[in-house]
Amino acid sequence: MPAVLPPALAPLLDTLRCPVCGAALRPAQGALRCPTGHTFNIARQGYVSLLTGARALSGDDTAMVQARTRFLATGTYAPVSQVLTEAVSTRGTVLDAGCGTGYYLAGVLDRLPSARGLGLDASVRALRSAARSHERAAAASWDVFRPFPLADQAVDVVLNVFAPRNPPEFHRVLRGSGRLIVVRPTQQHLAELRAHVPGMVTIDPDKERRLHRALGPFFEATGTRRLEYTARLTSQEAVDLVGMTPSARHLGQEDLAGRGALPDRITVSVLATSYRPRGAPTRTGSETRAIRRGRL
Repeated sequence: MPAVLPPALAPLLDTLRCPVCGAALRPAQGALRCPTGHTFNIARQGYVSLLTGARALSGDDTAMVQARTRFLATGTYAPVSQVLTEAVSTRGTVLDAGCGTGYYLAGVLDRLPSARGLGLDASVRALRSAARSHERAAAASWDVFRPFPLADQAVDVVLNVFAPRNPPEFHRVLRGSGRLIVVRPTQQHLAELRAHVPGMVTIDPDKERRLHRALGPFFEATGTRRLEYTARLTSQEAVDLVGMTPSARHLGQEDLAGRGALPDRITVSVLATSYRPRGAPTRTGSETRAIRRGRL
């Protein structure tokens, strides 16, 4: 039986565009279809498969999604979600670029009863959860480094939480009055875990400079909040925390199983910055190529 149009997706149809030709999309027997005939299936789990061509290789796998789901359910990152929701004041459309399981998008929608949300992610395993994360959250498969399958100035807020960034596309899809909210780790984030697990991905000390260089042509920062606190962990929570991060791709099962004592306390330390769009941005060709390669 073909999937029906998810209720959360229906109000967002006017914002979506065919990723092949850029035309509007409409429901068609368990799928979305453009006037040219390009068709994109709606999975039975509720997300729409818009990603075409070569697939991104960085999406979370099943083990990472399961670890993420278990860890976020503990509430350890609830203060991070709270800081994010406090930075959002719109009642319109919220785009979560790199939404994962939809945890942060759902938190924002809980605070904004009249808002609607769309999560984009390359991992279909994560999207299965994102499509069920909130009654007003729709989900679609997409590689955030590609041009988004969205109309110009279609959304009021873009969320970017511990995820890759595409500044030109953030700018294009945001309304002039919209806001981009970027949440990223500081050098102190999970320092205890990184000290115990040498294989964990380190945080680039040049990260903030690169962030400002990438976003500068497109956005102006309007405020930054730093959140830092200590959280207790059980041994399983520590394993899940490592296992849900990109570090899991670089570690063996012995590392993820916590061979050797993992810390029972960790520092959570993040920055949350709100940005407003600038006018028409200018950038050099080398900057454009670097953005497309994910280096800015």
